[in-house]
Amino acid sequence: MRIRVKDVLDLLAAGVPEAEILADYPYLESEDISACLNYAAAEADHPVLVTR
Repeated sequence: MRIRVKDVLDLLAAGVPEAEILADYPYLESEDISACLNYAAAEADHPVLVTR
């Protein structure tokens, strides 16, 4: 089974505690939620290219 990174991020953004997410999706581990956050942080941090 899989859950999208966006789904995990949406749950966290909605204020759902990590413990509740883990209870609702027993195949997830705490490290999976951390990986989602790390992925989102990396995707949000990108260089802006300026062309002239």
